[in-house]
Amino acid sequence: MQKTISPVDGSVYCERELATDAAVDAALARARAAQQSWRLTPVAERARICLAFCAHFEAGTREIATELTWQMGRPIRYAPNEVRGTLERARHMIAIAGDALADIDVGPKDGFQRFLRREPLGVVFAVAAWNYPYLIAVNSVIPALMAGNAVLLKHSAQTPLCAERFENCLRAAGLPDGLFRALQLSHEQTAKLIRDPRVDFVAFTGSVDGGRAVQRAAAERFIGVGLELGGCDPAYVREDADLPHAIENLVDGAFFNSGQSCCGIQRIYVHRRIYEKFVAGAVELTRRYVLGNPTDPETTLGPVVRTAAARQIRAQIAASIAGGARAAIEEREFRASDAATPYLAPQILLEVDHSMPIMREEIFGPVAGVMPVASDDEAVKLMNDSPYGLTAAVWTADADAALAIGQRVATGTWFMNRCDYLDPALAWVGVKDSGRGCTLSRVGFEHLTRPKSYHLRLKT
Repeated sequence: MQKTISPVDGSVYCERELATDAAVDAALARARAAQQSWRLTPVAERARICLAFCAHFEAGTREIATELTWQMGRPIRYAPNEVRGTLERARHMIAIAGDALADIDVGPKDGFQRFLRREPLGVVFAVAAWNYPYLIAVNSVIPALMAGNAVLLKHSAQTPLCAERFENCLRAAGLPDGLFRALQLSHEQTAKLIRDPRVDFVAFTGSVDGGRAVQRAAAERFIGVGLELGGCDPAYVREDADLPHAIENLVDGAFFNSGQSCCGIQRIYVHRRIYEKFVAGAVELTRRYVLGNPTDPETTLGPVVRTAAARQIRAQIAASIAGGARAAIEEREFRASDAATPYLAPQILLEVDHSMPIMREEIFGPVAGVMPVASDDEAVKLMNDSPYGLTAAVWTADADAALAIGQRVATGTWFMNRCDYLDPALAWVGVKDSGRGCTLSRVGFEHLTRPKSYHLRLKT
């Protein structure tokens, strides 16, 4: 039995039986069979069904938001935003599918017809994380279906109802039986499924260690593996930045979702001429957060996902302080903060350097380090001094400077004057230990299909 312990109050929110081996085998067999017809279904018909999914999903916004809050602790005032974001991504990928999947004419040649066609891979196995359970899953589920694949979804044990919501809404939308199935699986079952020859692609979102485990499981097979892993994302505030805007954006980028975001801001480099003003403003804004029960509409900072996670975050903060960092926030300023629970106060660490966990490790919680720099060159050097490369950002009034700096930073997404956002029209990618592969945008369809060349001789 798999139990979901709510971070809200430590109660068991739901329980689910793990799928039996026979159920997994049957789901795979049905997926393979259903995909043979689905791959020949016109893109317009796939779009009709996927848009109907969106309508059913949107109709459940209130219930989905409440379930989300209880499963992973996001404040109820923000939980509906994930529904809206999921719909934005789904509808965008549906809208561009026709063009993205269209045949590619390679040009005229007398007596021949030649083109490339994107063919579906077969069965896509999506393994999704709990921190943005719908936004993460939709990145692969809807594009994979639009591309003509079948999908099996294994969601985190923390958010099993999210997987069920996908399944129920797709069924209500009229998706043919067998094309999508949500499975509750153990780690061992997950690895076994990756090794199964009936699986043609794995889309994984999670930790670096989890990504390594997925890659090991797939190592003996010639299948694609998309890995969206961790981050320790940097931001640079130049001397010419709109300082109030930078402070507002970066504090939100560091602490939204209790800092539990792979692309949340953790390392902030500020030009030394404005460093003191930035720190004063960021600390003052951080103190305005309301840490408390996420079902209360007044709460702006909920618990992290579990008490063990809070202990790990506290240990990383303590190790940074032991290395010379200074805490700008006293935890007792937030009355709800409690070392025996997942409720954890936000923290800004000053006097940091790159020997400390805050600037080297992924800290999946509400904490950021702030460090002064003397120049663009120093900022670039420090931003690149990381095993991660998911997103990075600069705050500046100079777009040319932003582009020039961005070309030098090793990252999957480069922002100017914003952070912690996925535009579905742009490719979502990582470099270094942040992963490989791509979701979203036209490019995302390339990873869910294979090119097939058609070379037809018309004259003999």
